[in-house]
Amino acid sequence: MSNLSLLCAFKNGMTNQETICVFGLGYVGLTLAVSLANVGIRVHGLEVREEVLEKLANGESFFYEEGLDQEIKSAIRKKTFSFSQKISEIPFKPSVYIITVGTPLNENGEIRLDMIENSSREISTKLSDGDLVILRSTVCLGTARNVVVPILNETGVDYRIAVCPERTLQGAALKELHSIPQVIGSDDSQTLERCALLFGMLTPTTIKVSSLETAELIKLVDNTYRDVIFSFGNEVARLCDAAGINAYEVINGGKLGYPRTNVSLPGLVGGPCLQKDPHILNLSALKFGLDQLEVTRSARKVNERQPVEIVNFIGQAYRTKNRKDPETILVAGLTFKGFPQTDDLRGSMALNVLDALRKEFPKAKFYGYDPQLTQETIEQIPLNYSGDFEEDAKTMDLIVLTNNHPQFQRIDWSALFEKSISTLLVYDFWNNFNAFDQAEYSDRYIILGNHSAFLKHLKGISE
Repeated sequence: MSNLSLLCAFKNGMTNQETICVFGLGYVGLTLAVSLANVGIRVHGLEVREEVLEKLANGESFFYEEGLDQEIKSAIRKKTFSFSQKISEIPFKPSVYIITVGTPLNENGEIRLDMIENSSREISTKLSDGDLVILRSTVCLGTARNVVVPILNETGVDYRIAVCPERTLQGAALKELHSIPQVIGSDDSQTLERCALLFGMLTPTTIKVSSLETAELIKLVDNTYRDVIFSFGNEVARLCDAAGINAYEVINGGKLGYPRTNVSLPGLVGGPCLQKDPHILNLSALKFGLDQLEVTRSARKVNERQPVEIVNFIGQAYRTKNRKDPETILVAGLTFKGFPQTDDLRGSMALNVLDALRKEFPKAKFYGYDPQLTQETIEQIPLNYSGDFEEDAKTMDLIVLTNNHPQFQRIDWSALFEKSISTLLVYDFWNNFNAFDQAEYSDRYIILGNHSAFLKHLKGISE
């Protein structure tokens, strides 16, 4: 069926005429695949990892996403979702191929495109006239035109291509696939309309842009913008800690009722997107003859150096207070964010904090706790497993809270301090306790952006 006849089929209400093959059933591909399958479109997913396919066969995901297991079971029950390791095992002829494979950075900080290339070559073995190829992975500017297109052109087939970047929030992907606008980029107006009709099955709003590169750049700009905004909150906290000022008073006081200021609160900034996409944006600039983007580069530097700077302060603070090094350290909240909840460790700045702590306190015994992680995962980091935060916290010398999981805000910190050993010191990157209003615990609970409360306590002791 040609592109035009497929478009006519959509306009005539035959919305299930497209058949889809999704390359890569990871965080991006799986949520998209089952969402499309559950609105009646036949979808087949390709995944090279056997352990992922084994989980799917049992109606389970290999990662946590609220409601995802139910979506998988529903799609399988409807017989609209299938999956395999090989493209030869697809039980139907796809009309749409969606590439959602990973594009990690290598050890030299360069983006890996080998999985994009491999997927394109596999697609070329099945491509027919009128088929549509959609690039959804996060890529360097120009990847669709300069990497994917040349491989597909070797077939001599009259295909269509679009870039429709993934922009969902991990932990809320299933909800956002049905709510946030879908960006669609193509050089061809009919392809834009075809993609809009396809994604219109999920979300009420699509944004059609005039080129493949425009859509690629939108994804990079969106995530880099967030990195820049978060970095400014961290830079304010850095200044406030140096000047003896409360960053939360500065930030909250400055934006309350004032519409022209909305500074973010400080905290660790990482994850699979924010720790990677600003670098990819910089690489894109270099490809087009520009020097590295100054704001982008500086923002990432602020966020990347934070763990070592803070751990240096923790070392000084603990030794000043207790005249020794901690023997037991608990790092709590290991995933890259606590809310929305996820079990993803990719790009987690908690691991950078852990590395810095190991160097600062080489003789300490380290424990790990995270409400979303299994004992096996935590022990593989490697860390000694803590299965009961409040119970284990009582015996620790040092606790470092590295994400904002809602559980940490529900802890009765007052009771915990009363029952804990006297040497306990807590450092909180996320102000889970709202500690700047708890002056009686300022000698034991330190938050990023208000080091002054703890330092004033030490000054009082020395005087």
